Amino acid sequence: MLLDKFKDECGIFGIKPHPEAANMAYLGLYALQHRGQEAAGVVSESDGVLTCSKGQGLVSDVFTREKLQRLRGDSAIGHVRYSTAGSNRIENAQPILITCQHGQIAVAHNGNLVNAMEMRRKLEKIGSIFNTDSDSEVLLHLIAKSKQETLEDAIIEALNQVEGAYSCVFHTKDKLIAVRDPRGFRPLMLGTLGESTVFASETCAFDLLDAQFQRELEPGEMVVVNRRGMRRSMKPFEEKPIRQCIFEHIYFARPDGFMFGEHTQRYREQLGAKLAEENPLEADYVIPVPDSGVSAALGYARASGIPFAFGLIRNHYVGRTFIEPKQSIRHFGVKIKLNPVRHLFEGKRVVLVDDSLVRGTTSRKIVKMVRNCGATEVHMRISAPPTTHPCYYGIDTPTRGELIASSHSIDEIRKYIEADSLEYISIQGMLDCLNNSSPESYCKACFTGDYVIPFPHQAGASV
Repeated sequence: MLLDKFKDECGIFGIKPHPEAANMAYLGLYALQHRGQEAAGVVSESDGVLTCSKGQGLVSDVFTREKLQRLRGDSAIGHVRYSTAGSNRIENAQPILITCQHGQIAVAHNGNLVNAMEMRRKLEKIGSIFNTDSDSEVLLHLIAKSKQETLEDAIIEALNQVEGAYSCVFHTKDKLIAVRDPRGFRPLMLGTLGESTVFASETCAFDLLDAQFQRELEPGEMVVVNRRGMRRSMKPFEEKPIRQCIFEHIYFARPDGFMFGEHTQRYREQLGAKLAEENPLEADYVIPVPDSGVSAALGYARASGIPFAFGLIRNHYVGRTFIEPKQSIRHFGVKIKLNPVRHLFEGKRVVLVDDSLVRGTTSRKIVKMVRNCGATEVHMRISAPPTTHPCYYGIDTPTRGELIASSHSIDEIRKYIEADSLEYISIQGMLDCLNNSSPESYCKACFTGDYVIPFPHQAGASV
């Protein structure tokens, strides 16, 4: 992943009952790895006892065969993490497992609670001790102090005290509980694998397991799976305007999935086609910025009639590098991840298509790299509108001051990245590409600044 990109949020998974629950959770998280690469964890249940194993790094690095063998039982939840709230340290890895008056309970959470710091201060004043700086732990403290008789009612009471984005799976000694916030910011899918119920952030986790996708959890829905595998659904929260994250479609979700009623790959190709329609030009090649720009570039090429070519080749085996040569290597950070196919650029007019432009630093380096290969014209096209505001609902975005579009015109950005032209898809064009869902049901705050939930003093935000 290039540095000048939004960070993926988190991915969650749950399964019950299944004789190889921990192994299924491992594979499910493997499919969701794109949603978080900093930490991974699994909690399983055997004979009424929950066991947790987690660590920093990729799923395949965290879990050895021996670790998985120790996670016995027929139910499990899992989590892959990028730190949208809370620093990157092992204590913040999820699932978080506690023991309280309601027994053992673990949670895996995707999203961000905008009033978490306020709630944390209140809890600390009455004696709560926190082991992490993750907003997800606030939920567990609220559950632990609840005087409700049942754990389900305690979870409902706790969730009614927080504001923001949450798609969660809770694990207790005898139940698996999945819940999605009333606005539906973050995705949560329900599937079946034989007699097992499966929950996952995206349908790609089901595909790997040969599980059958059944439906998305509705905003504000809670699904409870008991020890026998029986499911029941309820909607215990006040109904609120639905605000699903449009950036899931544009960038975060894997293109081979289905989410919010839309096929992701088809939507991204339509974004590219609309981008070509709104901003026509003459060129010799359409070149995607891999990997996130590929789908939109395919749509752009098809709509414009300009040939598509893989002119930038990504090295998929590069993680973070801590060594940078002292001698000058131009655009080192980009070149270690992308390499140009030089003959495609020599003497050619090219259109570079990407899904977003955040700070502009990476786009600037790519444009220079392409020019150095002999391109006569370099045009940049972005399949999302200008990102002018940070997200407080589960995406790790820069501060507003670091978002180049918040303080610069499109022409100023074009001059900065040194492109011959720069165009973004319009907000209306982005919404016009939706096939099966209502434009009003999406959160577009990162493009408009219209936050459906105000963030208290912007304190503790993922900025």
